[in-house]
Amino acid sequence: MDSNRIRRFTYIINTVILFLVIGLAGFFYLCKAPILLWFSVPTLLVYIIGYALIAKDRLDIYVRLVYFWITIYFCLCTISLGYKIGMHLYCLSMIPIIFYTEYMADKLGKTKINAFVASGIIGICYLFSTGFSAFVGPIYTVDNTIAGVFWIFNSVIVLGFLVFYSRLMLSLIGDYENQLKQTALIDRLTGLYNRHYMVGRLESAAKETGPHFVAMIDIDDFKKINDRYGHNAGDYVLVNVARILKDICRDSKVSRWGGEEFLILTSGSVSADASLIEKLRAAIEKEDFAFGEDHIKVTITAGLADYSGSDSIDKWVNVADENLYKGKKSGKNKVVC
Repeated sequence: MDSNRIRRFTYIINTVILFLVIGLAGFFYLCKAPILLWFSVPTLLVYIIGYALIAKDRLDIYVRLVYFWITIYFCLCTISLGYKIGMHLYCLSMIPIIFYTEYMADKLGKTKINAFVASGIIGICYLFSTGFSAFVGPIYTVDNTIAGVFWIFNSVIVLGFLVFYSRLMLSLIGDYENQLKQTALIDRLTGLYNRHYMVGRLESAAKETGPHFVAMIDIDDFKKINDRYGHNAGDYVLVNVARILKDICRDSKVSRWGGEEFLILTSGSVSADASLIEKLRAAIEKEDFAFGEDHIKVTITAGLADYSGSDSIDKWVNVADENLYKGKKSGKNKVVC
């Protein structure tokens, strides 16, 4: 989740709480609880200030302010009206939100809140306010029917918050796992699949019916490109060769096998589809690799191999590698079956 999305999300939460405070002020008026009614005024100001803090990307200050004020607000409500109206439940709903906030602050490089300490403080305030209400009694008396309706309303809101944030955390975990998978399976420089991913695809292809072939591709004289133009130019060549590979072989699985070597897995047989690799070779030979003021001549050599159905994955790839070696020894810039 990026910072802009978090900011928009926080705007929504701030607005929801603001309207909730306005609604509660009306409830306090009906309950004839002047302390809470007057306390609603600075509470509204807190959330109005919250908009300015969000706009300035000071979410760290906003979160601390809101947690502090919500704790005081709902504890005061519980002491004033009693625990039977369920206002104390909001304190409990804040705990998972605190851990979520700590997680997001860590991901965004913001100042973190110590979730355990904050949760402990909220727990103490919760126990004090409910204990005071239970043993001493509330400051204001609320009709039992109104208290019961309001307890149900507050319980529904709190349960909704807990379900929402639980779902949100699961979504974040899922996104993080997908990022880990992408990191594990994608080559960072070229954006192609890496060797680890391709080995898995080769194993799957070996179990499927129908012909498959692989093409082992190597950039000719890549070391000379690095030596003459520099490693940044070499990276530029790798990235753009990968771009052409993805474009021409879009229906195939393309990976960076290692260094300047690439491996392509595609359905079909060499005799039927070798033209695809020849088209790729010609396209790279024709491409103008312009790096700064330099125009780098780039060619590739490719070795192809069908899967026989009885060979191991290693032997299948080795056959393609041997054909690649033959192409290198016989002049380069060619496709060898």
